[in-house]
Amino acid sequence: MIKVGDKLPAGTLNEFVEVEGNGCSIGPNSFDIEKSTAGKKIALFALPGAYTPTCSAKHVPGYVARAPELKAAGIDEIWCVSVNDAFVMGAWGRDQKASGVVRMMADGSADFAKATGLTLDLTARGMGLRSNRYSMLVVDGVVKSLNVEGPGKFEVSDADTMLGQAKALLV
Repeated sequence: MIKVGDKLPAGTLNEFVEVEGNGCSIGPNSFDIEKSTAGKKIALFALPGAYTPTCSAKHVPGYVARAPELKAAGIDEIWCVSVNDAFVMGAWGRDQKASGVVRMMADGSADFAKATGLTLDLTARGMGLRSNRYSMLVVDGVVKSLNVEGPGKFEVSDADTMLGQAKALLV
């Protein structure tokens, strides 16, 4: 499992881009993780799935609400990563009013989740292999803090915890 001090694994994540520009076309675009994190401070949080109850009611809304404070604490970007495709993540981002606030990054084949060692097997519930619920503060591609939730929990990967860590580590 990835730990504090480790570099994020190589690979790509996908994001549904709503407006053409900055070298991106409308629709799903692939982003190299190493290039996308270079020189940036990123609050990354991952969750089991788009439109699921805790994810939709608490996890994403918390980061959307706390985005201005996270930015003021030195965070350049906020990423939500889930084992869904870019179309679903784009639609969910619109539904959560996260567009332009939180980058809704798709890990459609769970490659990122597997590479971090933070997977959650929900096959018995009909959802297959998913990402565990966690958050991490990433600086220039290196994990500076990591908050992994226990099964069925939502206690340490929330936006308030990340805000406290950003203030302690970045300011």
